[in-house]
Amino acid sequence: MISSTTATGPNLSRFGPIGLVVVQSTSLCNLDCSYCYLPDRQKKRVFDLDMLPLLMQRILESPYAGPEFSLVWHAGEPLTLPTSWYDQATEIIYRSLDRFGAQDIQFDQHVQTNATLINDAWCDCFHRNRLIVGISVDGPEDIHDAHRRFRNGRGSHALAMKGIETLHRNDVHFHCISVLTAEAMEQPERMYRFFRDHGINDVGFNVEEQEGINTSSSMQGADMEAKYRDFLRAFWRLSEQDGYPVILREFDQVISLIQGNQRMTQNELNRPFSILSVDSQGNFSTFDPELLSVASDRYGSFNLGNIRDLSLLDSTQTPRFRQLMDDMNAGVDRCHDGCEYFGLCGGGNGSNKFWEHGTLASSETNACRFGTQIPVQVLLERFEEGPPLQQPAIKQAV
Repeated sequence: MISSTTATGPNLSRFGPIGLVVVQSTSLCNLDCSYCYLPDRQKKRVFDLDMLPLLMQRILESPYAGPEFSLVWHAGEPLTLPTSWYDQATEIIYRSLDRFGAQDIQFDQHVQTNATLINDAWCDCFHRNRLIVGISVDGPEDIHDAHRRFRNGRGSHALAMKGIETLHRNDVHFHCISVLTAEAMEQPERMYRFFRDHGINDVGFNVEEQEGINTSSSMQGADMEAKYRDFLRAFWRLSEQDGYPVILREFDQVISLIQGNQRMTQNELNRPFSILSVDSQGNFSTFDPELLSVASDRYGSFNLGNIRDLSLLDSTQTPRFRQLMDDMNAGVDRCHDGCEYFGLCGGGNGSNKFWEHGTLASSETNACRFGTQIPVQVLLERFEEGPPLQQPAIKQAV
């Protein structure tokens, strides 16, 4: 097993640079997915575009601004807003980059959508604003509709597939996130063929998590871990043998580390201000986006402040940030000292530690086992078997 445990331990003093900014353009979602972690997703709160220049200022004035970053409209269904909203947002963003003399920053803009509202007008919007599109679809209709439903109980698969067909017809490239639940575990061939048959070759599996208001998961326990291991083995072999490689994010990330002989000492989910998350009201947090606007007895709110009142640098001087940082570091230390997978994950995800253990100052989680340990085990087993019939291509990191 590959591990980065050394006498010196992980570097926990580094902040930033900001590589990802997650902004909640609206809290409203037109779906009511059973596993969603977000509360109040039936309420339509909209990010005030008058705040967008200030958000850009907060990023660019901070010591955490780097040479590149991505802004993702997420955490709600962004397409419940009109296309004109994103036209205005794009204009404001580039005007702000010019104003701060940051034209050389490599910037890209993303949207994560359930695809049910995509039409030709949206595809035109994606093209003219150079929006990189991520869609969420969970596989064949029965698997998808078991959890991804409208509030009236109707499944969303048919409309999602119509949206995907529209993306293809308009030559809009997209990647896919698929939430895996127990229903999919016995059907790796159907899952693979679904992605293949619909031209979806860039997929990330998000195993259902105990997170937020989703207080339990169908993917828990040793039995489900064994089933997931078998699922990934079968999926990989199908991709090898069928001649249509479906690139899985979970495998791609690990292979990139192994090929580059790299070891993680920390990751962007536990390094402060590698990620900045901002909700529709302007409240901001760092670390995992899933911690945004969460409240707890132990920490109070995970929000550090509001962009109207507080700079990113000043937020690091608050007692709340210091408590979060101290506990996050303690958790990363525990992972470093006790887990042979540390070099491939960099200390885990704070949100999963919080939801599963009640504190950031903890180590292994169910999410660790599904997100890192099992994919690594499957990959190493496959490498030990010798050259594949057809090695799935390795996607270059964006």
